[in-house]
Amino acid sequence: MDFVTLTISFLKMLSSFVGSYGFGIIILTIIIRMALWPLGVSQQRSMKMMQTLQPKLKALQDRYKSDPQMLQRKMMEFYKDHKFNPMAGCLPMLIQLPVFILLYSALMSPQFIQMAGDSKFLFINRLDATLRGNAGVPYDGSFASSKNAYFNTAKTATVYLDGDNKLDDVKFNSKKALKVQGDIIPGETVDFKISLDELDLKYSQLEKVQKIETTITDTTTREVEKVTFTRDGDILKAQVPTIVAKSNFHTDVLILIIIFGLTMYFSQKIMMATNKNQKVDPQQEAIQKSMGTMMPIMLTATFVFIPIPAGVLLYLISSNIIQVIQTIVINKQIDCEEADKKASKTNGNVTNVIDAEFRE
Repeated sequence: MDFVTLTISFLKMLSSFVGSYGFGIIILTIIIRMALWPLGVSQQRSMKMMQTLQPKLKALQDRYKSDPQMLQRKMMEFYKDHKFNPMAGCLPMLIQLPVFILLYSALMSPQFIQMAGDSKFLFINRLDATLRGNAGVPYDGSFASSKNAYFNTAKTATVYLDGDNKLDDVKFNSKKALKVQGDIIPGETVDFKISLDELDLKYSQLEKVQKIETTITDTTTREVEKVTFTRDGDILKAQVPTIVAKSNFHTDVLILIIIFGLTMYFSQKIMMATNKNQKVDPQQEAIQKSMGTMMPIMLTATFVFIPIPAGVLLYLISSNIIQVIQTIVINKQIDCEEADKKASKTNGNVTNVIDAEFRE
């Protein structure tokens, strides 16, 4: 079982408990963010320490600006002396990247589309919809396709043998078992073929194959159709009619993209907020503010042009909201720890003074 299938199975299990795939994605996000909580604490400590050390680091850079090699060595010594890792803040983001890729692959996969692609959640009409996704009607016997359509089969097929015998869940030997004969012309029939050898069967079983049934997905529109292939020598053939695909603009996905941009902006703003009690280099502060503004804008603009499923956007929005809450809680926790340390240090100094006076 591959990771995409495992992700879909886990989502299905979560959804069975909470009642919808939308809530399942939110619960998955919460689980991931809670698992990353220790790294989040480390990241916030790292950012606060960076703010504290910034003036000293700036002085070091000014001192050795004419000698890049010496500057590099002194900075490494500086980080080592202060037990500071400048890459610590990137670790949570790097760990979340595989999760994002897995969820994207899962929601765009034929398995999810068959199982829950048309699931609704709040104002979201389809969790697998993208901003300009072409919406074909699944299981209506025809594909709403374009000339650039690309088709995939499911991982398994139902195989019918001689004498009305049937084999379920027969695997294909490769991911590219399906072939298209000729050009794809919307409005005309598309001809599919699968080599008999692509079926994971013994030779004695292959000889008895009469036809197979499997699902085919148009990956450009994510439309799914159940197709029957009949045997012609060593080839399994099928013909499926097509209609001209109509481009649909999904307003609900656009709203999700905007919400994503706003939640990311607030998340970045809170994460990059400087400590009021610390002096920060104005140039560094300006760079941080610029990054906090430009990153949400750039990613939001990217999602307008790159097809991102609504379910993935729901995950990103939930992650941003949890990130905001997590950052506030962690900052308060760190501030309390720092206040306790200062109070303890002050009490220690007072005690030392009293002891000194008593000895005198």
